[in-house]
Amino acid sequence: ETALSQDELKKMVGYKAVDDYVKSGMVVGLGTGSTAYFAVERLGQLLESGELKDIVAIPTSVRTKEQAESLNIPLVTLDTHSKLDVAIDGADEVDPDLNLVKGGGGALLREKMVEVMADKFIVIVDESKLCDGLGPGFPLPVEITPFCHEHTLRTIASLSSCAGSDAVLRMGSSSSNVPDGDEIAVTDNGNYIVDLHFKEAIKDAPKMATELKNTVGVVDHGLFCDMTTAVIIAGSDGISVKEA
Repeated sequence: ETALSQDELKKMVGYKAVDDYVKSGMVVGLGTGSTAYFAVERLGQLLESGELKDIVAIPTSVRTKEQAESLNIPLVTLDTHSKLDVAIDGADEVDPDLNLVKGGGGALLREKMVEVMADKFIVIVDESKLCDGLGPGFPLPVEITPFCHEHTLRTIASLSSCAGSDAVLRMGSSSSNVPDGDEIAVTDNGNYIVDLHFKEAIKDAPKMATELKNTVGVVDHGLFCDMTTAVIIAGSDGISVKEA
């Protein structure tokens, strides 16, 4: 038998998250990215079939909002619904304590605002995203204000917890950390992103999270610490679930 493609693995975990954790009457946070895409797709299917009823959902990006609208998923915002039953999203890296790096797709601020308010935060990944320590496998995104962005980039790079990292301003499309244009990338919120490239594992993710968040000019960052309820992992030998 042939190995499942990455898209098929993403679809399996995206569908399973909705099937296992979403029930009628819930307020649901919808993540952003190629894996979360399948969770949104599945929610649309189950609403259309009538298996799920009375759901409202909160999207974490413009593109997730557009996908959900195309599937007739009823949408609300945190302004009217500050408490969520469950949020489902992918991640760029997951460490053994289920701390995450997110924001490769540029939606980290809205994702964090929504997911921190969820009773359960379900993370969906393929096994390539699991790591022993955050940092070297995927650059850490930091969303900053455009005002004096070069100053803020230098300030971040000089933080003691960020020592040894390369701070790179994201260029081109905000939804990719690979430079694909000459303009500075702009998030859904009108901000810029600095990607921190680490050569070795971040020793103390919660400390770095605090240092970054306390830096004036930083809006937020892609370290999601102590937020995960469960990670659903698609691997070559099937699906496994790791609970916090």
